[in-house]
Amino acid sequence: MSLTFKPRPRGGRWPVALAWLATLLLVLAAALMGGAGPAYRMEWLTLGQSFSLLHRGALLAVGAAGVAALAFLIAGLCRRGKPALASLLMIGAVVAMVAQPLQLRELARRVPPIHDITTDLADPPAFEALAEARREAPNALDYPRAFAEAQRSGYPALGPLEIARPLPEVRDAAEALARARGWTIAAVSERRLEAVATTRWFGFEDDIVIRLTPTPAGTTVDMRSASRLGRSDLGTNAARIQTFLEDLTARLSA
Repeated sequence: MSLTFKPRPRGGRWPVALAWLATLLLVLAAALMGGAGPAYRMEWLTLGQSFSLLHRGALLAVGAAGVAALAFLIAGLCRRGKPALASLLMIGAVVAMVAQPLQLRELARRVPPIHDITTDLADPPAFEALAEARREAPNALDYPRAFAEAQRSGYPALGPLEIARPLPEVRDAAEALARARGWTIAAVSERRLEAVATTRWFGFEDDIVIRLTPTPAGTTVDMRSASRLGRSDLGTNAARIQTFLEDLTARLSA
């Protein structure tokens, strides 16, 4: 009786072991990066600790990509198709994972480092119902005048919305649109609306006030959106105002 032995794969266990190591590092990186926001939101960590966790997760992801690249190289030299494919998938997953943080970092360099945006720089809408919440927050209650020039240069097209509709109709449409966005309505009066928008990941709270002024031609809509925490909002508040006013116009024009 003759015995046949299965030949040992080229490269031995190294391609598979390295691919598994890359997978383990990627899972740990995803856990750290994905858990940073919820950990802060549930008050398990401070904001600084959460950002540190996010940074460590990103470093682990880069390490996973390095190990996966090594595994791909060895698997390719040894003509091991499955480990090579697995390593390539790991590299793609790392690229997808770190793409958004890198985009945010690049965005932070392009937008003004401010967190309070208004359509009326001369007379910004004031917070009333949300005044106490903003007094307790790190960022100022009143619009910082030092932000005006940065806002002009960073968001030159941002300004009041002039719409040929009666004020009650505009107010109702604005309230409906705010609720549809999931904002928490703090107060609604004849000419004002105040609300809070909460981010999904970290649970950051941004305060919003909409001021309506009747005109002979219809209604002027002014808006202000301000973060409670942080120096730069990465353009979030300006984008929120711009898209809201565009959607309000579309809603009233339909």
